[in-house]
Amino acid sequence: MSNRTVLDASSVSTPLALRAAAELVGSLFVFLAIYMVSSYGTAMYGVNMAFIAVATGLAYAAVTTVMGWVSGGHYNPAVTVAAMLTGRTAPLDGVVYILAQLLGSLGAGALLRLLLPTSSSVKASVWLTPVVNGFDDGSVSYSTLSSVNISFSIGLAVLVEVIGSIVVVAAAMRTLRQDGSPTESHGAIMGIAYGLGAAVAYPLTGAGLNPARSTGIAVFAQNQGLSQQPLQQLWVFWICPILAAAVVALVIIMAQMFMGRATSPVLEQTEDDEPDDDASEVSGDDLDAQEDEQETESEEDADSGVESH
Repeated sequence: MSNRTVLDASSVSTPLALRAAAELVGSLFVFLAIYMVSSYGTAMYGVNMAFIAVATGLAYAAVTTVMGWVSGGHYNPAVTVAAMLTGRTAPLDGVVYILAQLLGSLGAGALLRLLLPTSSSVKASVWLTPVVNGFDDGSVSYSTLSSVNISFSIGLAVLVEVIGSIVVVAAAMRTLRQDGSPTESHGAIMGIAYGLGAAVAYPLTGAGLNPARSTGIAVFAQNQGLSQQPLQQLWVFWICPILAAAVVALVIIMAQMFMGRATSPVLEQTEDDEPDDDASEVSGDDLDAQEDEQETESEEDADSGVESH
């Protein structure tokens, strides 16, 4: 039995509770890694946005590769919604997955908040600003852009988040089989997709691309002295990824319908070209009858010739 067969069988037969636990723990690890790199890395070491994009991709790739065989490695409600719409995940399983992802994100947000050192001179907002997702005065670039009286509007934020989320969801659907099990390249492809999305979206919105990732930190950054309350802008980071999931699912469904219609005439033509057994039998009987008639006529001619002599 090949390794692929073993992985597929284990994914299908794994109990829902274990798969949900994998989504919860995987989401917690992924989000905590992203939160800590964005927070500590920016506030203490001044890491640039390219480093954050790479770290984001590596976090998703590592956790998906290690734990993805259990549940498929979604860790993103948008991916789960697309999997439900395309038949890769059962509706009940999908709802449980999303709840587990949210619990994992809340756990990651709570851990980060507990681990942040604060004092009278170093407020929590210093650590949390690079982590939250937002636009306009909630953007990670707001303090820089405000000095020149410009900001990233909601329209630009929606555009960037939808495009980035489409890349992520499309990559997930491409590397998840129809039964929901991941291919061997699932972890690597997802890491690349998230890294690319974060590289584009982080300067504008903090690179949400995942409603659970945005929710976990928004809850624990609320009322912490940020220039914008994260929960007030959170709706954008739910609508955009879910919209992207619907778009990707619609494209997949339409492509499957088109391919089905394109192949059906070929199948019909093949069936028409197959010989009809009944017709063959009838034609065979006709030939036998004709041969018998010819033999009878030959015998009659022979008898006539004998009588004439």
